[in-house]
Amino acid sequence: MRIAPRSDERLPVAVLGATGIVGQRLIRMLAGHPSLRLASVAASERRAGERYGDAVRWSLGRDPPAEAAELPLRVVTEPPECRIVLSALPSGVARELEPALAKAGHVVSTNASAHRLRADVPLLVPEVNPQALALTAEQPWSEGGGRLVANPNCVVAGLALALAPLHEAFGIEAATVVTLQAVTGAGLTGVGSVQIEGNAIPWIPGEEEKIEPELNKILGTEIAVAVSVNRVPVLDGHTANVFLKLTSPASPGDAARALAEFRAPPSLPRLPSLPERPLIVRSEPDRPQPRLDVGAAGGMAASVGRIRAAPPHDLAMTVVAHNGIRGAAGACLANAEFCLAGCARG
Repeated sequence: MRIAPRSDERLPVAVLGATGIVGQRLIRMLAGHPSLRLASVAASERRAGERYGDAVRWSLGRDPPAEAAELPLRVVTEPPECRIVLSALPSGVARELEPALAKAGHVVSTNASAHRLRADVPLLVPEVNPQALALTAEQPWSEGGGRLVANPNCVVAGLALALAPLHEAFGIEAATVVTLQAVTGAGLTGVGSVQIEGNAIPWIPGEEEKIEPELNKILGTEIAVAVSVNRVPVLDGHTANVFLKLTSPASPGDAARALAEFRAPPSLPRLPSLPERPLIVRSEPDRPQPRLDVGAAGGMAASVGRIRAAPPHDLAMTVVAHNGIRGAAGACLANAEFCLAGCARG
């Protein structure tokens, strides 16, 4: 168990969109954080002024952390007193609010999709593309100390981890991806029980369009990606069945070794939220599974298995990652840690 120093020794953090499921995960992950402390929570004005513990419909089990429960819920448009901002806002709200916060000197780490493809905003998976943090120097608010960094779509987060070592070792020309995505990816009210129970829904609005451009921005590639997404009755954990065309031949054993040996580059600072091994390779024929593997490294590692030859493709595999942690809250928090470490260095 991590024991945090006294709260006044840690940097204060504001969470925007604090009542949603990603905001709740951020709040839970900040409890006991070694260098950051939750100091402000904000959401829509409907319940502003109430204790967070009274205003939130807590969905993660047990109760909200005590320090969070006592905080007054602020309105997201009210400028936070904290320099560090973790944003779990809907994209429509984030589009204007996040750049305004960065312009005011805040370091904003966002889970929203609004600015992911903006040329001067790093779309970060720190183990894969830490060099992208340098883009913050090109942001119009950088001279005032503001920063805006984003984490990718919840499917792309796991895919980027799994494809990066394979592209480095063998080259990837094309990918076909079929996803089975958990209901929590739609938020607290996104999919009704009557729709999803005993069912699979072969479309998620706006989802397929995100995967190719976000993945290529992170990897610095031009991989052709065909995607089919499905919502399935799984609580947590997105599964991606991936079929690859490689530039150089690779056996399943070669691919498994490249994946198992993947680590963050030595230049990446040690970040509290990132595991030593970002990928867990499973050898069992029926793994990974969301129920069994979503919690790998506290939800921050992606699990890869069923690595095999699959003609006419060169290679096939299955990737499982926790959509709410590695794909959202944990990624957002790790990016904030990285941004702060990078600012301190440079």
